[in-house]
Amino acid sequence: MTAISEAIAAIKKAENDADKLIEDSNTRSLEIIEESKIKSTEIVDTAKNSAHEEAKDIIFNAEKKAKEEAVSISNQAAKDVENIKKTSLVNVDEAASIIVKNIL
Repeated sequence: MTAISEAIAAIKKAENDADKLIEDSNTRSLEIIEESKIKSTEIVDTAKNSAHEEAKDIIFNAEKKAKEEAVSISNQAAKDVENIKKTSLVNVDEAASIIVKNIL
């Protein structure tokens, strides 16, 4: 009879140990899930911040390049205007000479 009591006690202890193990496993699973959520949020936030900084850099570089191109175009336009003026002045001098010759 003692053997049966001991066997029943051992079975009961094993059941209690199994229940405790299941409870501990469930608790640890919930902790792991929560940690994963926190880590995934951190990763997403880091990626967003990184993308935002990269976008700012791209925009800054594009604006810088556009300004440089605008200055270059403006400088070339100023040179072109100056060349047109010089060419026009040469033509004015020639036209004045022709008019003076025709009048005199």
